[in-house]
Amino acid sequence: MTNRPRSVSARRTLPSPAYLPDRRREEKSRTVNWLRVLETTARYSLELSAYLHRIRYDGGVRPDLATLRAIHRAHQYAIPFENLDVQLRRPVVMDLAANYDKIVCRRRGGWCYELNGVMGWALKEIGFEVMRMSAGVMRARAGDAQLGNHLCLLVCLDQRYLVDVGFGGSLVEPLPLRVSEREDPPYRLGLSELDDGYWRFAEIAHGDGDPDPFSFDFRVAPADEALLARKCQFLQTDPASPFIENLVVQRRTADTHLSLRGRVLRAIHATRVDKKLLNSADELVATLRDSFDLDAPEAATLWPSICARHEALFAATSEQMT
Repeated sequence: MTNRPRSVSARRTLPSPAYLPDRRREEKSRTVNWLRVLETTARYSLELSAYLHRIRYDGGVRPDLATLRAIHRAHQYAIPFENLDVQLRRPVVMDLAANYDKIVCRRRGGWCYELNGVMGWALKEIGFEVMRMSAGVMRARAGDAQLGNHLCLLVCLDQRYLVDVGFGGSLVEPLPLRVSEREDPPYRLGLSELDDGYWRFAEIAHGDGDPDPFSFDFRVAPADEALLARKCQFLQTDPASPFIENLVVQRRTADTHLSLRGRVLRAIHATRVDKKLLNSADELVATLRDSFDLDAPEAATLWPSICARHEALFAATSEQMT
């Protein structure tokens, strides 16, 4: 990625405030503040401009909470979580330039390492203070072996905020880092502080009565980048990885969450869950295009393995007929 252009702020030498009357001193202060705001909205790189266009964001750009919320929401709505490359046996790398090219230039989605990687870069370009953090999805169930299978972000403003556009779309806007619950329909979200120094983010979807909600644990500390790299490799190569086992595509649209797992397309609403069973490779490609904004005709080659996986999982259940 290229560096940001040099600042466009004024470079004229002004008299020292000590020699200015109070009114002129105040005017100079207002001018300097305005120039700083102008700088944050006008100096960003062509790469950042392209990213903002990709997420359909056309608002002001400055390192404040309103911008953080708006960009987080825009990213969630525009870019899907997906593991097509893993299913197609294409290597997924933790390289910013490669991730940017995939998500912004080729208009694909990705998983946490890619989505939060690009999001973290964009926020830093704008001027936010961002820290990458290692996390463990379902550490609550499987223990510390899960650590590193997720990347999330911490942004510091008036307080610390959990930022995550790589967990499938449940978190619409940043979550203040404090013990709390919040409704992000169709999800109920929770953030709790554990006794061992970890924080736990948990989500419960409409109609999900599972007493063990989907969650990830993290410590407020810089990410162990070597661990993240190892887990990234493991999740795309180990036969037991859920991303090897099945196609997963997810996207948030306002108060609805779309989720495709193999042949089963779910639309989770605030009051109901609609399900549809895909019946052909052509329908799979069309669903990726129409529901997830993914132009991926090569996904048709996955259809035989998707059907075999579905048969193995659901042959004796009502899911087979949904």
